[in-house]
Amino acid sequence: MDTFDSLQTVRSPRLRPGDRVRIVSPASPPSREGVARGVELLRSWGLRVELGEHVFDRWGYMAGRDEDRVFDLNSAFGDPGVRAVIATRGGKGAYRIVDDLDTDTLRRDPKPVVGFSDITHIHLALWARCRLACLHGPFANWSDAWSGRKSADALRRALMTTDPVIIHRDTGQASAAVTVEGIATGVLVGGSLDAIRTTTGAGLPSLKGAILFLEHQRGTGLGEVDRALTQLTRSGALDGLRGVALGQFLGFDQDADDPTLGGWGIADVLRDRLTRLGVPVLGGLPAGHGLHPPTIPLGTQATIDTAEGTLTVQPAVA
Repeated sequence: MDTFDSLQTVRSPRLRPGDRVRIVSPASPPSREGVARGVELLRSWGLRVELGEHVFDRWGYMAGRDEDRVFDLNSAFGDPGVRAVIATRGGKGAYRIVDDLDTDTLRRDPKPVVGFSDITHIHLALWARCRLACLHGPFANWSDAWSGRKSADALRRALMTTDPVIIHRDTGQASAAVTVEGIATGVLVGGSLDAIRTTTGAGLPSLKGAILFLEHQRGTGLGEVDRALTQLTRSGALDGLRGVALGQFLGFDQDADDPTLGGWGIADVLRDRLTRLGVPVLGGLPAGHGLHPPTIPLGTQATIDTAEGTLTVQPAVA
């Protein structure tokens, strides 16, 4: 099996004013107001913005039927004039369509795919099947209150320049208390812990030689994080990792006051499960489901330095 050291990352050309970008909804449906604001923002950078045919469809809790959501993605992949693909939101449903992505076309004509949360399923599939570097970044269903100017600037730089991305540890994040000292370099892969766990045994690429980036938003509590990390460990998915970069683990503040948890919080679970891997772990990165998200390249070389408290990632575009 290939390790990350032997794989050639496929990078897309950086965006330039006048380039076309396509907005799609691979998971849950967005709001029309949010997408309108996202279109306005992207146009302010000189980009020409198009909407996928099924962006505002609804089918249950998803943005249209599976065949329509994957049609919009593959149409964007196959249009040589489209130079980037930006998801409207995460939520639910991207995992249902990853087997039908036209990765052969994307390998021949690479373009970055932007999103996070449920879109992690797509990022993982694109890396596994065509080695495409993608962007863990904010959605086109834009909210100035949630994302804001700082996030907008970070997304613009990640799409339109070839500057490395540096994320600094934030000691106010719950995961900041989890550190295994050291420096590690490898290809950065990951995103949503839930998506990575869901992909185990269903297309999760080899993580040998990788830096694994993890972030999570609370659902049922500490047990869900424990179960996910234990499953990844027991399956062998974490064998050969170079290091772990921990982003935001949100919604666990109340656990400190829960007598049924024996005094444990989210940092205790992360520390218990990850320190036994024997690799550097950098916690406290302000990236995930929280306010003002950065944009982080996935599928490119990255270095974590616990002494400096930094994650440095090479660009996804060339």
